[in-house]
Amino acid sequence: MPETRPLKRLRRHLSIENLWLYILSLIRRKECYAYTLPEMIEKEYGFRPSRVMVYIVLHMLEGEGLIKGEQKERRKYYRLTEKGKNTLEEAKTELKSLSGKL
Repeated sequence: MPETRPLKRLRRHLSIENLWLYILSLIRRKECYAYTLPEMIEKEYGFRPSRVMVYIVLHMLEGEGLIKGEQKERRKYYRLTEKGKNTLEEAKTELKSLSGKL
């Protein structure tokens, strides 16, 4: 049975358009560098964002103080800040609440 347009939109909104959720979730587990994130997201969540999109989102997250980048040799590794942990937990609560109402 072919996928409906509303279902395609939902999947897009829950994946690429909320990429920050997946990035924060992965960085919460261990610090990461940007280059590996698309593969990690594909393996863990079943979709692969472009590297450019990952870099854009990382830049925005760092600007908002949700993650902190640290240069180690030639790579910049990212870790979650306390603000990032709180934001991720609030987002998870919001998604669970919405899911329960559906």
